Amino acid sequence: MGKLAIGVFPGLVGNMAYDFALKFAEAAKDKGHDVSIWMSGNATVSVKANQKHLLDYSTGEKHLLRLMEKGVEICTCEACTVARGIRKDEGIEGIQWSAMHWFLARVHSADRVFLIGGE
Repeated sequence: MGKLAIGVFPGLVGNMAYDFALKFAEAAKDKGHDVSIWMSGNATVSVKANQKHLLDYSTGEKHLLRLMEKGVEICTCEACTVARGIRKDEGIEGIQWSAMHWFLARVHSADRVFLIGGE
C-alpha cells in the first residue's frame, strides 16, 4: 500500500471539508495505507482535549482519537494552535505539535498528497 499525506485547511466553523478529510483518512487507513494528517488554520482547534460532544454537532476529538488508535499520524501546526488560544497541555494526548516542516517532510515521502479545504 502507499503513503498518503493529507493537509487539512478548513474554512470557518461548520465547513464540511474537515469532516470529509477525517473520513477520507480513515477509509485510506482501513484499506492499508500509511496516513499522515497535518492540521492547519481553523482545523487546529479540533486538537483540544475534553471537548463537549453535542448531538448533531461535529467535534474532532472522538474522530482524532479513533484515527490515532488505527495508527494514523496526526500533527497540528503549533503556531496556528497557540494563536487560537490552545496550549500544549490542553491538547489531545498523542497529537504532535510542530511547524510546517513536519508536513513538508511527509509530502516529500508520500505517494499521494491531498490538500483539503482552504479559502
